[in-house]
Amino acid sequence: MDILGTTLRVCVDDLEAAVVFYERLAGATALRFERGGVQVAAVGCFLLMSGPEAELEVLRKVAATIAVKDVDEAHQLLSELGARVIAGPVPTPVGRNLIAMHPDGVVYEYVDRNVS
Repeated sequence: MDILGTTLRVCVDDLEAAVVFYERLAGATALRFERGGVQVAAVGCFLLMSGPEAELEVLRKVAATIAVKDVDEAHQLLSELGARVIAGPVPTPVGRNLIAMHPDGVVYEYVDRNVS
């Protein structure tokens, strides 16, 4: 499995203020979208999320987002290594993702940019 990078997930109360800070910190412009009632801004290696507390409570359980070449390949390897796939693979605005709990109990999101 090729790991292409990681994204740190940050839940914030004020997305606009956070975007200003993280754009200056990362030297990048935010890419914004909405998913499931949550406003999201991707800035460099940071994924800023703001929305209803019930939604954020679920999102906080995911430690990080890991970009991979192919989610299906990640799914197979994770299963072989004893991880439990909690959700997915499912389509996203830019590819596919899955959520997996590693044997140590940490939960990660795996994403690819394979749009089929």
